[in-house]
Amino acid sequence: MIKIYETKTAPNPRRVRMFMAEKGLLDVAEFVEIDLQKGENLTPEFAARNPFKKVPVMELGDGTAVAETMAICRYFEESYPDSPTLLGDTALEKTRIEQWLRWIDFYFFMPTGMCFQHTSGYFSDRMNPIKEWGEDCGKAVVSFMAFLDEHLAGKDYICCDRFTAADINAFATVAFARVVNIRIAAEHQNLQAWFDRIKSRPSAKV
Repeated sequence: MIKIYETKTAPNPRRVRMFMAEKGLLDVAEFVEIDLQKGENLTPEFAARNPFKKVPVMELGDGTAVAETMAICRYFEESYPDSPTLLGDTALEKTRIEQWLRWIDFYFFMPTGMCFQHTSGYFSDRMNPIKEWGEDCGKAVVSFMAFLDEHLAGKDYICCDRFTAADINAFATVAFARVVNIRIAAEHQNLQAWFDRIKSRPSAKV
């Protein structure tokens, strides 16, 4: 049995769970909860699975450990080709989805995470929070939401005219941004309609 070490409330593990749920694969893995606040990810045992001590981590039956959200998603995409594809079928689809995944990670997800880490005090026992940096990252999050709202005009999904991993990653980021009090602005009706559309999917509830 595959094991997925995760913290269910954290956005990266949510991205993996949504991905697996969309492909109908939740039953192929055992999900093991890691308490980040208690530092369960800082133990030598966990560091042996991922030297950067982050969740999620996938552990295969032979003990092979793989970290990083999209690497884990790629494993399931390639291992189960008969389930719905979320990373693209054609060369162009794969390229467009990859472009969006990188944009979302670099310009949306990372600033959201930095805003949380540097303004919430959640990890103040193991890092040096710089409040001003966190606040600046928050501004970048708001800016990207405005960009997404404009992009989504007349579209149901972010790219390829269908639901993809780009929608999963952006949805998880918008949802997580609430912990730093960043929400979809009232004037961003395209983004709100898209968010509600993704939220209604069963995978958004796992």
